[in-house]
Amino acid sequence: MQIERIETYVVEQALDTPFYFSQFEFQSRQICLVKVIAGDGSYGWGEGYGPATVVKAGVEFLAPLVVGEDPLQVEAIWSKMHLRALDYARRGVLVAAISAIDIALWDLRGKLLGQPVSTLLGGRRREQVMVYATGMYFTETDDLTGKLVDEARLYVSQGFRALKMKVGLGVDTDVKHVRAVRTAIGSDVQLMVDANHAYSLSEALSFARQIEELDISFFEEPVSPEDYEGYRELRRRISIPVAGGECEYLLAGFRHLLSRRCVDIAQPDICGAGGLTETKRIAALATAFQTNVIPHSWGTGIAFAAGLHLVSALDIVPGRLRMPEAMLEMDRSESALRENLTQPKFALENGRVAVPDLPGLGVDVDPDYLAEYARTD
Repeated sequence: MQIERIETYVVEQALDTPFYFSQFEFQSRQICLVKVIAGDGSYGWGEGYGPATVVKAGVEFLAPLVVGEDPLQVEAIWSKMHLRALDYARRGVLVAAISAIDIALWDLRGKLLGQPVSTLLGGRRREQVMVYATGMYFTETDDLTGKLVDEARLYVSQGFRALKMKVGLGVDTDVKHVRAVRTAIGSDVQLMVDANHAYSLSEALSFARQIEELDISFFEEPVSPEDYEGYRELRRRISIPVAGGECEYLLAGFRHLLSRRCVDIAQPDICGAGGLTETKRIAALATAFQTNVIPHSWGTGIAFAAGLHLVSALDIVPGRLRMPEAMLEMDRSESALRENLTQPKFALENGRVAVPDLPGLGVDVDPDYLAEYARTD
């Protein structure tokens, strides 16, 4: 059997309430979806992380390398795409295009073999994955602190036992927000902060030292993703675990992050860092450096399902009798694309989500919603 064709879809949703973080504002959500179709009509879905129209162009550039190949030869196809892109795309959106195709191939391969992706990745260590709610973005409001507090309380009421909030507006403002949220949710709920690389090293140090007493589970992207020495110095000087890697690409990129001992937690985005094929390798490298992996995830149910399967198969380091839980990000910001495009829905139970049992990723795209959200230009 051969791969017959690859289809791309840019799906877009205008937001009811625009929101922003430390870098820029969102007026809409836009994602590139990829459908890889085999000769017998079987198909797999993937998606890329990054500017959707640019990812789409990357997928269309790579598609001729993939069409005609055996869909079971996923890693061989990955190597073929990577070699074609290596001279001018060792990071960035063309890697996201490789990621999108690769995820779709894993989904297709699982369906052809009648196995969930987690089995093909080496087998599950857990049937459920603890998830943390990502939200608490910034909006134009007269009471931003109150808005963040109300949102945090909402997530706790929904059953989340871990939350991540945005920071990066300035040290004093951020400290005020974090203190208010921690007071509102109490000490039994994990709280993480994400600056999206908004701070200089000195600012990150000042901020971290002022919130260390608040039992922060990790400080994500404190400084520029290109400032490896800044990451390492910050990690050396604060007690809060440092997380990063959302803006890192491929195994070689994570080698820089890990060999320099920059992070306590590595955060590859499966839809951007190289797909399931490369993220599995990144996770193995992280294990060698005694560093745990909590993937970044900010897309549709396709991305989230891929994350569930990967995290279910991760080893946690160091190993011990009573293991800490593996975690995955669960975006809660406004997104009809995330909520509507894929079936079945993901159910939160005791702060965890079950890993799909169906072959492949275990989710499918609703054709009616795809037609509603797909751009036609």
